[in-house]
Amino acid sequence: MKTVFITASGTEIGKTFVTQALIHQLRSQNQGVRALKPILTGLDKTDDIYNDAELLLKSLSVNICPENISRISPWRFKQPCSPDLAATLEGTSISFKELLAFCKKHDNSDTLLIEGIGGMMVPLDKTHTVLDWIIALRAPVLLIVGSYLGTLSHTLTALGMLKANLITVAGIVVNESLTQPIPAQETANIISRFSHNIPITVLPRVNKPEDAPDLLPLIKHYL
Repeated sequence: MKTVFITASGTEIGKTFVTQALIHQLRSQNQGVRALKPILTGLDKTDDIYNDAELLLKSLSVNICPENISRISPWRFKQPCSPDLAATLEGTSISFKELLAFCKKHDNSDTLLIEGIGGMMVPLDKTHTVLDWIIALRAPVLLIVGSYLGTLSHTLTALGMLKANLITVAGIVVNESLTQPIPAQETANIISRFSHNIPITVLPRVNKPEDAPDLLPLIKHYL
């Protein structure tokens, strides 16, 4: 099994953009890749912006249609809130057992990228968080963080939780935030002092995933 779980220190940090970049870079090396975004919230929109599942399908060169969206994102909710609350508002819930089974049935591909939702401690149901999802899968993690004010505490807290649960962190991506108190590279340098030799890459603000720097060295050991 060649699975990498993409998670983040918080919401709207850039998980989907990084997943798209990895898809592009793996495909450019003729490596087979699949991607899942099992849970989506905030779908009650009226604009023409692609949702995360559609962006992943686009990067995979797969037709964007309801059937294909369901194949990679079976749990979809309208409200832009945590999955447990979004599901409750629609009178349903997410079965943690079914979520794990869904992820595991796709693990025969060359490389499987599983994109989480929100930050690492976001609740999925009444008793499970994204961290519990990661623990159950035991896949190496790519942690996406920002360079905004406060990111050092958020990042080191996330790393501490992963370490405490014996989760392998393949690498850290410092995704340059729109506003930042210091350059993103300096943020990466500070994080590296506490991350015990975990590889770190800075992702500068670029317009397209195809323009991202090479992220494959962060996960190549696990492919």
